[in-house]
Amino acid sequence: MQYTLLAKDKNSEARCGVLTTAHGEIHTPVFMPVGTVGSVKAVHMRELKEDIRAEIILGNTYHLYLRPGTEILQAAGGLHRFNGWDRPILTDSGGFQVFSLTGTGRKITEEGVTFRSHIDGSKHLFTPENVMDIQRQIGADIVMAFDECPPGTSDYNYARHSLGLTQRWLERCVARFDETAPLYGYEQNLFPIVQGCTYRDLREKAAEHAVSLNRAGYAIGGLAVGEPAEEMYAMIEVVNRILPQDKPRYLMGVGTPENILEGIQRGVDMFDCVMPTRNGRNGMIFTTEGTINIKNQKWERDFSSIDPAALSYVDTDYSKAYLRHLIKSDEILGLQICSIHNLSFYLWLVREARKHIQEGDFVAWKTKLLPKITRRL
Repeated sequence: MQYTLLAKDKNSEARCGVLTTAHGEIHTPVFMPVGTVGSVKAVHMRELKEDIRAEIILGNTYHLYLRPGTEILQAAGGLHRFNGWDRPILTDSGGFQVFSLTGTGRKITEEGVTFRSHIDGSKHLFTPENVMDIQRQIGADIVMAFDECPPGTSDYNYARHSLGLTQRWLERCVARFDETAPLYGYEQNLFPIVQGCTYRDLREKAAEHAVSLNRAGYAIGGLAVGEPAEEMYAMIEVVNRILPQDKPRYLMGVGTPENILEGIQRGVDMFDCVMPTRNGRNGMIFTTEGTINIKNQKWERDFSSIDPAALSYVDTDYSKAYLRHLIKSDEILGLQICSIHNLSFYLWLVREARKHIQEGDFVAWKTKLLPKITRRL
């Protein structure tokens, strides 16, 4: 995998580049639609490719391990062949899900985490070694190290202890990854995850340790978990001053359109979040004119297009009034339209950011755009 830096904004740390993988190029900054169980909810792969123009999607190790299971995925020849997506895939290690979905039944030890499935209560163990093996079986182009994602409210002593465990697990992930080989004939790459909550010294320590392991790219985890946005931005700046300029930086699970633009301004290259699809399924539409709650009665007789910028075919094929009717009627088509539109908006947003980085006016463009797209209509 190779990252090529193409341009840098004159007035900020924003940059654009190309990340070359075995399954194609990724133009950064990039937003990755979340396909937790191997599918992006309510969206066909063809729509992701041809209309939304996604270049990479994300899957999740925890969910794919439980269903359909690694035996099925390996028999299919990996996730690319199983789900029909022939472009790059990134898999989260499942660490966040182990801590967020499995309740009080989990037990953290030096070995790993014992937990019970949120599906059927069955007992499982994730270790740094078997999480690497599972991601080899899934076959993602980019895989994540197994880490503990502590709560955003963690005190310093807990955060310090947690980071120490995450760093020891990271070294075991690297060792296991490097002693094993891809199963499907193409290269995979491991990204460490930089933790440390909102404690500057812990973030610095984590970033320096991750860089010492010389991987193809790096992720920033444990943010957007309840801390104020300004603290999140400050931690991004701390970490990105240490992470190398010639490798991609991935901010995990973030976030709102504003979060993404602020992250780009601070030198982040890759983003993912369930917000465009999850909020869309609940009737929240992100548009170039502002944010819409399509359930509101004010849209009942609005027969104009969903977004005048026509970011997707759904924007011109359907009206706000019709979309409201579908959502109020609990029609599946309404969920599909909202998801397709919102993903198209997010991909449009990062493409526009890339264009303005190349033109050298990213900050001025962002400053002008944000009040418009974040207002409630």
